[in-house]
Amino acid sequence: MTRRHRRSGVRGKRLLLLVALGAATLAGTAPAGAVAPGGSATAVAAGVSYRHFDLRGAAGTAHAHVLDVDLANPRVRLGLLYPGAVAARAPLSALADRQQAVAGVNGDFFDISAAQHPGVESTGSSVGPAVANGRALKGAVPDAQRFGPPLPPGTDTRAVIGVGTDGRARLDSLTLDGSYSASGRRLPLGGVNQFALPENSVGAYTPDWGGVSRRRATCGTDTSRAGACSARTYEVTLRRGRVVSASVTPGGGAVAVGTTVLLGREAGAQRLKRLAPGQRVTVRYGLRSASRSSYAFAVGGYPVLSGGLPLPGLDTSASAVRTAVGIAAGGRRVFLLALDGSAAYRGGLTVAEVAAALRDLGAGEGFSLDGGGSSTLVARRPGAARVTVRNHPSDGSERPVPNGIGVFVR
Repeated sequence: MTRRHRRSGVRGKRLLLLVALGAATLAGTAPAGAVAPGGSATAVAAGVSYRHFDLRGAAGTAHAHVLDVDLANPRVRLGLLYPGAVAARAPLSALADRQQAVAGVNGDFFDISAAQHPGVESTGSSVGPAVANGRALKGAVPDAQRFGPPLPPGTDTRAVIGVGTDGRARLDSLTLDGSYSASGRRLPLGGVNQFALPENSVGAYTPDWGGVSRRRATCGTDTSRAGACSARTYEVTLRRGRVVSASVTPGGGAVAVGTTVLLGREAGAQRLKRLAPGQRVTVRYGLRSASRSSYAFAVGGYPVLSGGLPLPGLDTSASAVRTAVGIAAGGRRVFLLALDGSAAYRGGLTVAEVAAALRDLGAGEGFSLDGGGSSTLVARRPGAARVTVRNHPSDGSERPVPNGIGVFVR
């Protein structure tokens, strides 16, 4: 992933998997959280199956769509679906078809900040770290700058679900480890390809960023996403490791191959002003794993289940349409779950209920992804060359998203 250019928690009611309608009848009324009998699993590809069923939650009946992925099958893998740039969005079905995935779900929460910063372009970039094909694409924005529901206590924006180079899925935390060096002095990077930078820091933007303006990265503060945009900014463009231009305002447009843009705010801007035209600057960055694992793929969100138990402090009041991932069998089996957003099921589930649902599927670890209008699950039908949207997105159609988890079969 390195590049040079370089958990007794909240105890919600257990979701009982009913094997026959009679189980609910014998009990009188189906218990809260019960899974109503649904259709049997259908094969999407060898090692990948799909099913859907009802769940009873605090807000009423929800409908779950689930992909069961066997990572013990050497022909099956998970990977990052994304439009080829960090600051870009596309419908999940288009991302899956473009990358020839047989199935997938939407991914991380993302920047929708236009209303908070009038005149500043929203980037559509995701909140957390991202790794694609073993390569670090971006770091995590500051906690206060994230979008999405409140994080469970003790978690932060660096949390990821990923698959290591050992082929096993796991939950982890990825911290940016980056620097830029000039005239024998090495200074830290506060971000890489992020829609928000910490105050007083310098961030690096590479061709992976895309063509969206970098202005949003200097807006907000370390305590408020809605904070004003900084009036003290400075940007330096490096080509083949040397300073070729500078600007007092953040720029836009695609970053060319062989080029890196360093963007500073406040004290970070002052540091960049010391760089002279033609000066050699070396930029290095990577994502450091808390578990010391190396990742082939990773995407951000937040954990909800660990060691078979819900994390302490999970929300039990706000029900919504949600997307989540469960991990079982020591990382060799993954459940990708998306709730239905049609009118009959739009009440959804609370975060605590989602954690219980993942546990009852057999997961020991669970992770929440973006929900609401973003919640989408796609899968190919037998013999089809393209995926089909299997749930009903609550917006009525697919919402463009910055990334997703794709299921690939060789």
